[in-house]
Amino acid sequence: MAQAVKRLFPAVRVAIGPAIEDGFYYDFAKGEPFAPEDLVKVEEVMREIAKADHPFERQEMSREDAIRFFRERDEPFKVEILEGIAAPRVSLYRQGDFIDLCRGPHVASTGHVKHFKLLSSSGAYWRGDERNPMLQRIYGTAWLTKDELDKHLWRLEEAKKRDHRKLGRELDLFELHDVSPGAPFWLPNGWTVVRELERFVREALDARGYQEISTPILVNKRLYEQSGHWDYYRENMFMVEVEEQLFSLKPMNCPESTLVYRHALRSYRDLPLRFADMGQLHRNERSGTLTGLLRVRQFMQDDAHIYCRPDQLQDEITAMLELVRDWYKTFMLEAYFKLSTRPEKSLGTDAQWAAAERTLQDALRAKGLAFDLNPGDGTFYGPKIDVDVQDALGRRWQNATIQVDFQQPERFGLEYIDSDGQPKRPVMVHRAILGSFERFVGVLIEHYAGAFPTWLAPVQARVLPISEKHVEYARTVHARLRAARLRAELDDRNEKLGYRIRDAQVRKVPYMLVVGAREAENGTVSLRHRTGDDLGAVPIDRVLADLAREIAARDAGLTVGRS
Repeated sequence: MAQAVKRLFPAVRVAIGPAIEDGFYYDFAKGEPFAPEDLVKVEEVMREIAKADHPFERQEMSREDAIRFFRERDEPFKVEILEGIAAPRVSLYRQGDFIDLCRGPHVASTGHVKHFKLLSSSGAYWRGDERNPMLQRIYGTAWLTKDELDKHLWRLEEAKKRDHRKLGRELDLFELHDVSPGAPFWLPNGWTVVRELERFVREALDARGYQEISTPILVNKRLYEQSGHWDYYRENMFMVEVEEQLFSLKPMNCPESTLVYRHALRSYRDLPLRFADMGQLHRNERSGTLTGLLRVRQFMQDDAHIYCRPDQLQDEITAMLELVRDWYKTFMLEAYFKLSTRPEKSLGTDAQWAAAERTLQDALRAKGLAFDLNPGDGTFYGPKIDVDVQDALGRRWQNATIQVDFQQPERFGLEYIDSDGQPKRPVMVHRAILGSFERFVGVLIEHYAGAFPTWLAPVQARVLPISEKHVEYARTVHARLRAARLRAELDDRNEKLGYRIRDAQVRKVPYMLVVGAREAENGTVSLRHRTGDDLGAVPIDRVLADLAREIAARDAGLTVGRS
């Protein structure tokens, strides 16, 4: 691609072009952005280069000779890269009339690279720093076979259709306004989804002995100084000065939960204590990183902090891993696990870190879970298990986290009276499974393409009278649905039935109950699924019973009227 760009635009200067997941990009210094027609021309020249089958020829040079080589060719970005390399010798690759700095290795020749596509272009700062020059970046993708390329391009197109920001507007789920960047305005439909997720979480946690608490949203900086977050996290906090004292909008719930623990004298018999806290959190993310619901400044987590004895820790971690798998199965999401170990900047002793990392590893192995090691990516107070979920398009999203913490109990002087009558330190475990509700809803919108399972759907059923003559019976059916506490709508607009059916399908309503004279006479409805399946006449009593079962089971499919 870089060779093609230089051939078409000789005045450009090349910067850097790494491989990334599912593709590559290259940055160029160019006065004007690349237009769509430019990408078409670049791709045509790329195909000519591939057809020419130029061999990739590797040569080594001393770093100093390479600097002189690129300086003579007026390639300042390559010179800057070389000046930052410590190695005495570097490798360059030539293909036809183009030569570039690269570690390699390469395939034998350009003829081996046949199945590629340029995707887009955008501006990008050199080395990602806004103080540096603005460059023009071209993104592309390359695959071993045409079939793989076609499948990838289909996934990209499907991802555009599923974009949660687009569907959020079309389905009236949420809005984003510049008066509060990074904080969604939930519309009734979207807030219904959030409330159903909260209900799901609370039911599961109540059954497992969790106690829900609520802690203040505005907290004096003294608490974060004591917890250690002030030194490690201050730049991500929103500060508020009140009566010459500095407060922060709460960025996390863990320091606050320690004060709840200290509220009473705790015995070894009281542990484990499992405190859930689903309050609002605020983190000062940079405006350029905000992305719909996926990266926000204001959010709510299904957060919990568990205080336990050291001998209980393994069982608590194991129970959390079971919860992760069970919950994600409900949403038809596959979980992938990563063990993140001690970072360079951290609190605590080597022995504490080793014990915590060993406990997490043992819990993963005890459940037979494969995991990747993520060295140095733990939090400053302890190691963690992070969980990615894979959606319907095969994309992975980071959601759940389980973190072992010996530091907060130490810094806040938390104790319990052990069986020997002596005070001991509890272990603290931080965990969120869905993660941020905002992010999780964004993931679900794209995973389901907006077609939520019935239990989550903002509108679960829509009643459609065939004509004005059938509105009275339609109202009776609607009233019965509402009495059964179903989220149902009556669409008696003066529009053709076909239009109203298509509208319900576009709005992703799971079930359409069409009623006319025959249905009124027989106490039935003509049942349709949003998939287009027409199941014909079904007694209204059976529809109500089937809907109740499907919703109670939180079934992922549309089961009403099928048996």
